[in-house]
This record gives sequence, structure tokens and C-alpha cells, in this order.
Amino acid sequence: MPNLEHPAYPAADLLLLESLVPCRESQVSTLLSIFGERQQFSFPSIFIYGHTSSGKTYVMQTLLNTLQLPHVFVNCVEYFTSRLLLEEILIQLQSCSGTEQTSPVRCDTLNDFVRLFKQAVASQELQDQTLYIVLDRAEQLREMEANILPAFLRLQELVSVWKEVIVCVLPVERHLQKILTQNHPPEYSADFYAAYINILLGVFYMVCRDLKELRHLAALNFAKYCEPVVRGEGLSAHTHVELPYYSKFLLIAAYLASYNPVRTDKRFFLKHHGKIRKTNFLKKHEKTSNHLLGPKPFPLDRLLAILYSIVDERVAPTANIFSQLWAKASCEQLANQFMYRKNQQHDGLYWITSLVTLQLLSMVGQNDQLDGPRYKCTVSLDFIRAIARTVNFDIIKYLYDFL
Repeated sequence: MPNLEHPAYPAADLLLLESLVPCRESQVSTLLSIFGERQQFSFPSIFIYGHTSSGKTYVMQTLLNTLQLPHVFVNCVEYFTSRLLLEEILIQLQSCSGTEQTSPVRCDTLNDFVRLFKQAVASQELQDQTLYIVLDRAEQLREMEANILPAFLRLQELVSVWKEVIVCVLPVERHLQKILTQNHPPEYSADFYAAYINILLGVFYMVCRDLKELRHLAALNFAKYCEPVVRGEGLSAHTHVELPYYSKFLLIAAYLASYNPVRTDKRFFLKHHGKIRKTNFLKKHEKTSNHLLGPKPFPLDRLLAILYSIVDERVAPTANIFSQLWAKASCEQLANQFMYRKNQQHDGLYWITSLVTLQLLSMVGQNDQLDGPRYKCTVSLDFIRAIARTVNFDIIKYLYDFL
């Protein structure tokens, strides 16, 4: 069942419009309700705002072209003076019927624009229709003469037609995934490409929400993602990560430090902590989960304390970690050993540096000379659960959100 319905427009055109603007059905439906029918009066001006590359220009152009509504579309960056802007509007208006403008239009003042605008509307027989003047990048109007923006806002009173200002909506991740999946290569299925886009957004969405840049990144990295499939391995480059045994525990400890509140460390990782009332850890007063808020930075000493706790039960009494026996090492001693014994075989700083290089961890606050470096774990829950399964570690039991 189509999401777009309007009695004034053919159902076939609305169905085509819906297929051309995925994930923007609610915004297009709102615009259609504001526009009304061709002969109906609309609002004198509409301003909708949004972030870069979220579909503002494309949605408006597609809507007006698909429904064949009379309109003028002008980019205020390209036509950066009031004279250029007014002349371009008149030129496009005179060619609405399909005829080309043979002689240039000269428009020096707003009075000339109003006079020529009325003549063009009469010659195109648009007196009984709503004419849309779309001003793309309309914020540039503030850099022009002081009277240009008030004149456009009151254009209805001067020429008895209606104006439209282009704006956009804010994108969300699930919309980007659906939009990017539409461009999948024909030799691969949509489901296969959707899985790739899901991984791509998991890595880049926190730092980049520009659709054009994400589309470029998707095309740039897709060949690398497909290499294991081409070789017959059947695993993506993201999931086929081989880490040393203790590096996996280090990554697990980093994930727990990123998504567990500091106040819960005693419950999860301190042995012989005594009886802790369960009511102290109820989350009914918390507004949202830590996984929805994203990873939190943690200091190095907290990472080492968690790592010591989760590995201590899984190593043999003679096992060397950081080239020292852990059986009697305190967290402070372990941190000192970790920072200064860099030339040993199982050097912990090398492990952390390797995880940062692989973009499984990210360093924050590295310029802080007082507190030292802080880190965040950047992997997803599904990824860390897959890592935890390889070392038989039940990570869900140690996550505060899943109590």
C-alpha cells in the first residue's frame, strides 16, 4: 500500500515519487498537504531546515518535477547578487512552457522585477495556479541587499502568486542504510550489500553523516569487503579479524569499561566484595541504556584492573602475562609493569597500540599530560560477542545494560 496519497495528483505519479525519495515519505506527505491542489492558495513562504546532504534539494526538485508543478529553482550561491538572482528567476519563468529565452532579461530594481514578473505570469497563463520559487541555499540572501529578503517574503502581496523556500530534514542512521543499499552493484544481492552498509555505518556514522561522503566510502571499501567471498572464504574483512589470545581479552575489557558505569566495577570484577544489595543496581530511574548513549572514555588503570579480573581465572598458575606472575600483583603494580616493561614478549602497550591501529580502540585526550591517555572501544555489540565466543567468555553476564 503506497504511503503517499493525495486526491489532486494521480496515484501513478505519487507511487513514482515514493520510489524516488526513500525514507522521506513523511516529509513529502507534509509538503503535499501544505501545497494542496494547483488552484489552491498555499502559504506565502515555507522554511524547512536540516543538515548537509540530507536530501533537501533533491526532495524538492523531485517533488516538483514528478508532479509537474510550475516552479523556478535558483541556487543563491551561484547567483550571488540580487540582480543575478532576479534575472535568473525571470529567465526560468519565461521558459516554463518549454520555449527557450532568446534575449537576455535586464532587471536592475525590484520594481522592474515585479513588472516583468507579472508579464511573464500572464504570458504563461499561470494566474490561476500556484507558482513555486525555490531558493536553494536561501541563507545567502542575508548577504545580499537588505531589501531582497523582505521583498521575497511579501511577494504574494505584490504579484498575487506564492513563493517556496527550499529546506531539508535531519537524517537518521536507518534511513541512510536504506538509501545507500539502493545503490548495490547488480552482481551482488541487496541483502549482501545491506550487510556491508550496516558494517560501514557502524564504523563511520559517529563521525560522518554526509550522504555523499558515505556513498564514496561505500564504493571505496566494497572491493576489500568482497575479497574473502571472491576467495571462497565466505567471511567479510570486518568479521575475519585474527587477534592474539590475550588481545581478545584486552578488547573485551575495553568494551566493558566503555559501556559499564564505573560504580558497577565492584559488583562485576571485585572478588570477595561481600553482599551487595540488588536494589542498588536497579536501573528503573535511568532514562536510557549505556549502549544507546555510546562508548564512554576510560583511563588505562581501569582497563588493566578489569583485564586482570577477567583473565585471572583463565590462566594457568605459571602463565606469564606482561612477563610477570599475576597471582600476587596489585592493580597499581600491574599498571607500573605495563607502562615500563616495553621490551618483553607480551608487552601490554604494544597490544593497546595494535588495537588502536586496527581502529578497534580509539585514543581520546592524548594531549592531557596530567591524567594520561584515555581510550574508547569502537566495536559493536555483535562484534564483541563474536570475539568473546572464541575465548568462551560470556560477556553479556558482565554488561550492566543486560542485568
